[in-house]
Amino acid sequence: MSKTIFITGASSGFGKGCAIGLAKRGHKVIAAVQVESLKTVLLEAAREEGVELEVIVVDITSESDRQFAFNYEIDVLMNNAGIMEAGPVADIPMENVRRNFEVNVFGSLAMAKGFLPQMVKRGSGKVIFTSSMGGLITVPFAAVYTSTKHALEGLAEGLKDELMGTGVEICTVNPGVFGTGFNDRGAETMSKWFNMETSLTRKELLEAVLTDGGLNDQLDPQLMIDAMIRVAEEDNSLFRNVIPEAIIPWIQATHKRTWTIRKNDTVSIDPNSL
Repeated sequence: MSKTIFITGASSGFGKGCAIGLAKRGHKVIAAVQVESLKTVLLEAAREEGVELEVIVVDITSESDRQFAFNYEIDVLMNNAGIMEAGPVADIPMENVRRNFEVNVFGSLAMAKGFLPQMVKRGSGKVIFTSSMGGLITVPFAAVYTSTKHALEGLAEGLKDELMGTGVEICTVNPGVFGTGFNDRGAETMSKWFNMETSLTRKELLEAVLTDGGLNDQLDPQLMIDAMIRVAEEDNSLFRNVIPEAIIPWIQATHKRTWTIRKNDTVSIDPNSL
């Protein structure tokens, strides 16, 4: 059955892939991008793929943009818009931390809250939060970003239980490290403010991270896009959808480790050691 699906952050990466992929499968897709120039780019990509998209400009941190979006009647909200700030938590400027939370948490929550009344009234609908494996574990030097995803996980869990029996489904999709360019752009953000000489983190640790940020073996984004399309189409999804599934034991082992570590132990563990 064809659905009306609203996707935020649809100009690139997973959002763009899902918008075009879902349109190809016969769904009505409302693809939201942050600024007008991105609208033209996405419409051209849709034409090249031979599909129709309704592309609108919605900055999810803008109240007026959100109110415009809420005029649409939709079946599924894919809360995909997000940003990433990398670097040591002790060094990142607070305005950058707040900006990450404004977009990733407050903007995403506001979008969900705006569409939920129509879904509850109708007795059906789905809200999908694009979280991350970083919503389940903390990645050093990406902890500001992962903390926003931890917050999303908590909100999604709360909404799921609180809306039980209304017919509305809440779930998360949790990507590992995929080559959309998002992780690379996030890693570059610290170049604007980072100073090796004044950082509170030990230089040898910083140098190791800056030399190998863990971005050399990123996965094909299509694997994640296919999973997100499946979740959008399903009527009874898993609440949490971690892709690739091979990283689930690593996440679970990391959770277990947090109960036993002390001062000079690291929280994160090498997935290759499992």
